[in-house]
Amino acid sequence: MRESKKPSESTAAQPRSDNTQELLIVGLGERVYESTKLAALFDVLVGQGHRPDEILRSVNLPSKEVHLPKARISLKQLMIGCKNAIQLSSDRNLPFRIGTSIHISTYGMYGFAILCCPNFRKAMDFAAQYHALAAPLAAIRFSEEKGFARWTIEPNVHATTDRQLYRFITEMQIGIHISLMRDVMGSAFAPCQISLAYPQAKDFGLPADQVGCDIRFTSPTNQIVFQSSWLDQAANLGNKTTFPTIVALCDDLLDDLKLRIGTAGKIRALLLRDIANPPTFAAVARLLGANERSLRRQLRQQGLSFRGLLDELRTQIALKYLRTTKLSNEEIALALGFSDAANFRRAFHRWMNKTPSEIRDE
Repeated sequence: MRESKKPSESTAAQPRSDNTQELLIVGLGERVYESTKLAALFDVLVGQGHRPDEILRSVNLPSKEVHLPKARISLKQLMIGCKNAIQLSSDRNLPFRIGTSIHISTYGMYGFAILCCPNFRKAMDFAAQYHALAAPLAAIRFSEEKGFARWTIEPNVHATTDRQLYRFITEMQIGIHISLMRDVMGSAFAPCQISLAYPQAKDFGLPADQVGCDIRFTSPTNQIVFQSSWLDQAANLGNKTTFPTIVALCDDLLDDLKLRIGTAGKIRALLLRDIANPPTFAAVARLLGANERSLRRQLRQQGLSFRGLLDELRTQIALKYLRTTKLSNEEIALALGFSDAANFRRAFHRWMNKTPSEIRDE
C-alpha cells in the first residue's frame, strides 16, 4: 500500500503523477470508473448465450447502461461481474478471451495516448502511470533488465481472499496486456514467457497456443516477459507533436477522477501519511480547512464514515502484508496502530469475517 505513494516524474509535456496517490486509494465501492472492462465481460458472455440479468446479477447496473459513455462503476461492481462470469461460463479460456477482446480503441483518450507515444518504451511507462484511468483491478509495474522487459501484475488486495477471482483477474489482465501490445507493436508480438504465482488449475487457464510462449506456474510473481528488442522498433503510429496534447487531456481526465473521488479521497490521503498514528477527525477537518459538521455531511453524501475509511485502509494494508510478506501478526498490528496482536486479530475478523491465519493459508 505504501509503495503506491512513491512519486514519479512530472513535466508539462510528460505524464504526471500528482493525482496518482489519491487515485490508488479509491474506495472499493465508489462509482468513479468508466465501464470499459465490464462492457467487455458483458459482451463476451452475451455472445456465449448468457442472459444479461445473469451477467449483471448484484452488479446494480441496468444492461442498457453498460455501454453508455457516461456510465460510472466501482471496482466492487466490476469484481462482482467477474465472479458472475466464473459461475456462468464453462469456457476454460474465458478471462483471457475477455482480456483480448479489449483493444487500444476501447480505452478512449488513454488508449489514443498510448498509440501516440513517440517510442515504445514511453508507451510502456505511460500505460503504467495512467493505469488508474482503466478501472485498475490490478497493480501493474513495468521494468527492463539485461535484454528483457517485464510486466508485473498483482490483483487488487480485495481479490486475494478469493483464489478463483485472483486467477481470473490475473489472466484477464494478461489478455489485456497482450492485446494492447499487439495493437501497438504489431500482431506478431509474443512474450517469451509468462509466470503465474499459483498452480495450474482445471477450471480455467491461459491458452498456450494463443499466448505464444511458455507458461510457468507457482512463480514468485505474475509476469509477462518479452525481449527488449521489441521496444527498439520504430513506433510508426507515434507522434511527438500530438503526444503532449493528448497527455494534457489525460491529465484533465485524472483531475475529473480526482473530483469524483471527492472528500473521501482527501481523507484517505491524510490517513495514509501515518496509518499507525492516524489523525483524529477533528485534526483531519483542520488540515482540510473544513468544518467538522460539514465534513461529516459530505462523507454521508458519499455513503461513508470516517471510521469506515480508516478501517477500509487498514484492511487493505493488512491484506497486502498477510499475502506478500512474512511479517508476524504482532508486527502488522504495530504497523497499523494496534496495541497488540490480539486486538488486531479481533478487528481483522470483524472486517473480513476471517482470521489472519486463514488469509495466510489461502
